[in-house]
Amino acid sequence: MLKPREVKTVEDARRIVEERGISHVKVGLFDNDGVMRGKYMSREKFFSSLDDGFAFCDVVLGWDVKDQLYDNASYTGWHTGYPDAPVRILPASCRDIPFEDGMLLFLAEFDKQAEAVCPRGTLRRVIERCQEMGFEPYAALEYEFFMFNETPESARAKGFRDLIPYTPDWFGYSMIRNSVHAELYHQILDMSEAMDFPIEGLHTETGPGVLEAAIAVDRAEAAADKAALFKTFMKVLAQRQGMMATFMAKWSGKYPGQSGHIHVSLRDKKTDKSAFYDANEKHCMSKIQRHFLAGQQRLMPEMLCMVAPTLNSYRRMIPGFWAPTDATWGVENRTAALRVIPGSDKSQRQEYRLGAADGNPYLALSVALASGLYGIMHEWEPGEPVEGNAYDIKHPPELALPRTLWDAAQRLRASDAARELFGDAFVEHFAASREWEEREYRRHVSDWELDRYFEII
Repeated sequence: MLKPREVKTVEDARRIVEERGISHVKVGLFDNDGVMRGKYMSREKFFSSLDDGFAFCDVVLGWDVKDQLYDNASYTGWHTGYPDAPVRILPASCRDIPFEDGMLLFLAEFDKQAEAVCPRGTLRRVIERCQEMGFEPYAALEYEFFMFNETPESARAKGFRDLIPYTPDWFGYSMIRNSVHAELYHQILDMSEAMDFPIEGLHTETGPGVLEAAIAVDRAEAAADKAALFKTFMKVLAQRQGMMATFMAKWSGKYPGQSGHIHVSLRDKKTDKSAFYDANEKHCMSKIQRHFLAGQQRLMPEMLCMVAPTLNSYRRMIPGFWAPTDATWGVENRTAALRVIPGSDKSQRQEYRLGAADGNPYLALSVALASGLYGIMHEWEPGEPVEGNAYDIKHPPELALPRTLWDAAQRLRASDAARELFGDAFVEHFAASREWEEREYRRHVSDWELDRYFEII
C-alpha cells in the first residue's frame, strides 16, 4: 500500500484514498495569522477537487483570530459579499493523522486572485525568485511554547489568570523533567515522525512548563509547512491530553518571551554547494552571505510586522529577555537580531533570531528569505557586527525597530522593497489586517488601567 509521504501526484492521492477505503479526508489551509482552517471532505468531492480545485469562502482572508471581520481591507469584505475563492489541493502534502485511524490530511492553498494575499502563495513566490537567482533555499524553524495543566474551558473560567504550568520553576535543559514526563515527550516525538515534521531536538527551556522544539532542516517550502503543522498539532495533542500549549510571544510579564527562530541557508543550484560558505573568508562568510545578511539587517525594520504580527509580539522585544530590540547582527551572538553561525559547506547559515512563536511561519520565512535576496540583488554590505551584549550598545537610529504593531504596519506600507518582493496587493492587505488588530486592542480596557485609574483618578 502507498504511504502518505510517498504521494506526489493527483493519481497517487486518488490511489491512497481508494486503498484505505475511507469515505472522507481532511483538507486544510492557513490564514493571515497562520491559523489552520479546514474541513472534512467527502471522497467524491476530494477526487473532483484534485482536478479542478474547490471553492472556499474568502472570509478566512478577511477576518482575525477571533473571526471578527476586518472593516478596512479592500481585497474582501462586506463590499465584495465574501465570495468563494478558488483553492487547489497539494497532493504531495498528504499526511497521516495518527489519532484519527486511517484518516488523511492534505494541505491546500488559495489560487488565482486570492493567491496574491495567500501566505503560502507569498512564500512560494519568494522561493521562485530565489531559484531564478540560482539558489535553492533551506530553512529550519524552532519554537518555544508553554504547556499548562488547563483546558480551553478552565483557562477561560479563570480569565487566563492563575494558570497552572505543566511543570514548576525555571529549569532549562532538565533531564529530570524530560524523564519524569517522558510519556508526553514521546507522544510529541512520535507525532512529529508520523506527520513528517521531525524534531531534531526537544528540551525544557527557561520558565515553568516551557519546552523548545527544533524542527529538522528542509527545503524552504517544506520547512514552512512543517512548522505550521507542528504549531497546529502540538496544540491538538496537548488538548487531547487535557492540557494546553500556547505560542503567544509573551504570555506573562514574569517570564521570557517565546521565540520562533528561523535558520536559513542557500545552496548554489549549479554546484549544489553552500552559497554561504567560503573557507578563505573571515567566519567562512562568502560574499553572497554578506549581501544576504545586509538585506536582512537593512529591511528588518520595514518588514517587522510580518515577523512580529500581534500586539503581544512587542511585549517580547525588551532588553535582557533574549529578544532583539534593534536590527543588529553578530557571530555566534544570541543578543543580536541576526546570528551568523560559521560552520562547513553543510552547516554554514544564519539565524533570524527576531522571530517569535506567534508568527505565521509562511510570512516570517518569506521575510527572512526575501530581505536577504534583496541584499544580494543590490550587493549591500552589512554594518559592523555586535560584540558582547547588544543591549548595552547604542546603535544607529536606522537600525531601531518599530515599537508597536501600528508603527510596524506603517513601515510595511511605505516599504518599496516589500511591494517589489511581495506585491502591492499583499502589502496593502496585510498592513490593513495589522492596523485592524491594533484598533481592536485600543477598544479594550485592561486590568492595568482599572487598577491604576478606577478609584484614584
